[in-house]
Order: sequence, then structure tokens, then C-alpha cells
Amino acid sequence: MKYNFDDIAISSTWIKIEKIECGWSSDEKYYIEDDKNMKYLLRISTANTYEHKKKEFEIIKKFNTLDFQMSRAIEFGCFNEHKNVYMLLSWVEGYPLEKKLHSLPQIEQYRLGLHSGEILKQIHSIPVDLQDIPSVNKIPKKLLQLQRYEDSNVRIPNDKIAIELVKNNIDMLCKLSPVYEHGDFHVGNLIYTPDKTIGVIDFNRWECGDRYEEFYKIQSFDVEHSIEFSVGEIQGYFNGDPPIDFWKIQGVYVAHASLYSIIWAEKFEKKEIDGMTKRCLEAFAHYDNFNLMIPKWYSQNKDKYRL
Repeated sequence: MKYNFDDIAISSTWIKIEKIECGWSSDEKYYIEDDKNMKYLLRISTANTYEHKKKEFEIIKKFNTLDFQMSRAIEFGCFNEHKNVYMLLSWVEGYPLEKKLHSLPQIEQYRLGLHSGEILKQIHSIPVDLQDIPSVNKIPKKLLQLQRYEDSNVRIPNDKIAIELVKNNIDMLCKLSPVYEHGDFHVGNLIYTPDKTIGVIDFNRWECGDRYEEFYKIQSFDVEHSIEFSVGEIQGYFNGDPPIDFWKIQGVYVAHASLYSIIWAEKFEKKEIDGMTKRCLEAFAHYDNFNLMIPKWYSQNKDKYRL
């Protein structure tokens, strides 16, 4: 879609506007350069998302008080005769981490993982405003999602132990004090910056909830790119090995996400369904069909890279 950016005053300085096609967000995204060589990310959504996006912009400002490289909130408002909402953020320079990790030495992958865990701990340290705490936790929603998987025609072999693990232990979730979550913290939303550190992007799935929920995406996305990074992220967050309760809770999140992600992917192309099915089977292998509490990728590698 072609947009008239004249309603955005700062757009008079833009000399380069390129659409970004990657990602699963419903936002349209554009790479922007201005006449002073400043670089931005422009996110565009429909007018009916105004309040939701305004809140997202405010949360990004909260994250921006922390000391690491990330997208920074610059400007927010309506444009295109109030048909659309825009959010202008700073551009994080560098390479997508998921495309860079494999080419780095193992110890460097682990170091970056440590740093990412420390960043995540910073995010979770932000004081939570009472009005942002959900009045209802996510347990009923997750049980409904699991039921959708059970009723589907995409069930995978030997899934009963995983299903029972979720049903029998789901009350362990949402017991910790709520925190602000990035909501989609994995290598696909991290940048390898020119100074060889981590930059964080895409806060649009932020929420307020259980800090341990943030970690299941290590299994979903990070392990396939780098076990070293994945081990490092956990040890960076916990300053060493996590408590056993973490693994008990994490197993529930991973089992649920591995199964439901196949259903979630149905709104995309078949390759996304196949990708989530593959990740689900890999999780089952790492957890020995969820007979193990700690996945093999962690238990077999947790002492290999400590600095």
C-alpha cells in the first residue's frame, strides 16, 4: 500500500524509505534514512489499534531506561488522514543474530548468550505499574489452546505424556510476581551489533506476566541455531544454573508451546506448519518425550563453556 507521509512532520527529512518484508508481525515495517544519515524503523498499523499501540510505545519508553542497545521510542501518532497509526523507533545497526551465530566461535556464542540473559534480567527488573498486571492469568487460555491441539488433525506421535504433563502441572505457572516481558525474546529479535554485542528489537509482543514464560522460546528457536548461546542465556540470567523449579515450570511451557505452535502456524504457509512440527519433534527428542525434566541440550553442555 502506498502511504502519504506528509502528516508526519519529520518525514520531510527522509531521503530513503524501504519496506521490510520479514517477520510475523501484523505491522507494516519500513527502514528509513534522513538527510543527516540518521536511521529509523517505522511501524505502521491500522487506526483501530491506536490505544494498543500507544501503550506499546509507552512500554518501549520504560525499556529505554535500561542500559543496553535497543530500539528507542522517538515519535508516535496518526497519519494518512487518521487511517493509520505510526511508531518511529531508532534503528539498531548490525546483523540479525540468527544469521550470524553459526559463524562465530563456540565461546563467543556462549558469551553472547550470557549477555542476552543479563539483558533479559534487566527487562524483568523494571517496576510494574499495578494497572498493567492482568486481572486473569493465562492458565485457562493455555488449556483451551491445548484442547485445540488435541482436537486437531495435526497431532504428533507419542504426545500423551506431554499433554498430561501440561494438564497435571499447569497450576505451577503464573505463581511468581509479574514482570514486564519482552514477549518474543529469541535470536530472531536480537541483533549482532558492530561492537560485537547484543541489540534488542521488536517489543510489539510485550506483556506483563510470568518471567519464566519468556524462556520457552529458547527451545522453540534458539537451540536450533546455537546450543552454546542457549546455555549462556540461561546461565547469564540466573548467574549460573537455574533452580530446579525453573526446569519444572519450563517443561510445562515447552510442552504446551511445542504442541500448540503447530496449530498457531496454520494461519501461515505450509512451510511454517512444517517448521513448527519439526521444532516440536526436536523438543520431544531433547526432553525424551518429556520423561526428562532437564533437556539434554542443557544437561549435556552446561559445564562446557563457563568462563
